[in-house]
Amino acid sequence: MTGTLLKVENLGKSFGGVKAVDGISFELPPGELLALIGPNGAGKSTTFNMVNGQLKADQGSITLDGQELVGRKPREIWRMGVGRTFQIAETFASLTVVENVQMALLSHDRKLFSTWRRAADHKRDEALALLDQVGMKSQADRPCSVLAYGDVKRVELAIAMANSPKLLLMDEPTAGMAPKERNSLMALTKELVIQRGMAVLFTEHSMDVVFAYADRMIVLARGRLIAQGKPLEIRDHPKVQEVYFGTGKTFEKKAAAVGEAA
Repeated sequence: MTGTLLKVENLGKSFGGVKAVDGISFELPPGELLALIGPNGAGKSTTFNMVNGQLKADQGSITLDGQELVGRKPREIWRMGVGRTFQIAETFASLTVVENVQMALLSHDRKLFSTWRRAADHKRDEALALLDQVGMKSQADRPCSVLAYGDVKRVELAIAMANSPKLLLMDEPTAGMAPKERNSLMALTKELVIQRGMAVLFTEHSMDVVFAYADRMIVLARGRLIAQGKPLEIRDHPKVQEVYFGTGKTFEKKAAAVGEAA
């Protein structure tokens, strides 16, 4: 796929006298997984929250299919086709798996507060289809409270897909997961990207996940974008080695398998 879905230009945000994000620019086309990485305090979460509308940018522009996102509320951005998952999975533990997805479908149809119909009567088939895509249809009628954490993350992904997003934002998607669960979730995400032609912007601390699944990477340090490119280009980038990884020993170890496979 060609063209640009998400375009960020000269984006900036300050808190007091501290520039959390300092004039960064990048683009994201459909059908791509873009990893946003950097050390603690680099500005990743601030950037993420400005794209999602939780924070308003002090300067710059964020456009989705040419439509400006700066100044819009998160709910409006969600209705424009931006889904999101969180570092700590957010589901209703007291509801069943399928009811969690149905609640998201209700919200997307603007019926959550305008109807007295039970969620169980609303688009169950559509909810089950979403659960089938993430491998959770067989557990549809179980309460979320009894699920393993990896399964909860899959349910959250199904919820995030309820608005048929063009862009999916994933904040530390594999946090708290075992290696096998991490790979399973990201392989599923990659498959959905290919099937749906959507784009994914994700933050992640696990370099094995980043190198295995990101099509490109952008690297922030102290609020500034210091590098962007394909994973193997980032691995060998001198500024990245110096600023983000110190000596680079840990980084090179994590990336070794990718280099050998290339």
